[in-house]
Amino acid sequence: MPALSELKPGQHARVTAIQGDAFLMQRLAEFGLFEGEMIAFLGKAPLGDPIEIGVGETRLSLRKSEAACIQVALIEHG
Repeated sequence: MPALSELKPGQHARVTAIQGDAFLMQRLAEFGLFEGEMIAFLGKAPLGDPIEIGVGETRLSLRKSEAACIQVALIEHG
């Protein structure tokens, strides 16, 4: 399964696993990012870092290294 950091703008996915240190996992949970959540990859900075995602009504900016700790399953629209 790809990591969140590998998605392209406009893609949607479901979070399948979050790994990392306890601080990162707690921080992501406080923003509503849990396993099973639907996310939208909204965009990335011109140099590729940080990235912006949508979780429900919330928009989050994450470092690429943080996004690499989040495994996702792509959702195909069509």
